[in-house]
Amino acid sequence: MGDIKSALELAMEKVERLGEVTEEERMKWKYVPEGEKLAARYLKQNLNLVAELGNYEESVIRYIKEGACDILIRSINLPKDELAKRNNKKAMEGLKTLKSDKIGVENIYSKIRSIFNHYIEEGEQQRKQAYQRLKVEFEAKVQQAIQQQLGSVMGIKIDVERQPQFQEEWRKLQTQLDSQYISLLDEYKQELSAIA
Repeated sequence: MGDIKSALELAMEKVERLGEVTEEERMKWKYVPEGEKLAARYLKQNLNLVAELGNYEESVIRYIKEGACDILIRSINLPKDELAKRNNKKAMEGLKTLKSDKIGVENIYSKIRSIFNHYIEEGEQQRKQAYQRLKVEFEAKVQQAIQQQLGSVMGIKIDVERQPQFQEEWRKLQTQLDSQYISLLDEYKQELSAIA
């Protein structure tokens, strides 16, 4: 029978097979999180990203930018309310500051703005229509259930919009309606990540 190795011995063997950690990996591990923190501060406060980057040595700036860009890209979301719109604007301004291919960034931004405009204009109309359809369907189901139980629905009025089942169905429907926008937005966010 062969020797049975402990978990520690197995882990040590794996580490040895991985090889030495490169200086590049060390720099990335240290400075990408710094960039993430910088982006978080930028989104909450009124920081000047260019001035903040000036506090770092030239050799680490690319890692700082990598972390910051990742957070800023993740901060771009559907403009569901005024706060989301402001966050999007700020994140997009920050990204444009950090990326060197300004034209490439602006080309993707025009696609993103197109999605946002469609979401706000046509999407709002779609959501209103879907809400009304759901409400009518739900009212009919409730009336039918009451009629089956009581035999008559005379004078009984139920506010279906307050019913937890209605709220749950509306959340599911909203998620379904938003998913088409989100998948397109995610595609454009990946394109942004790939730009220098």
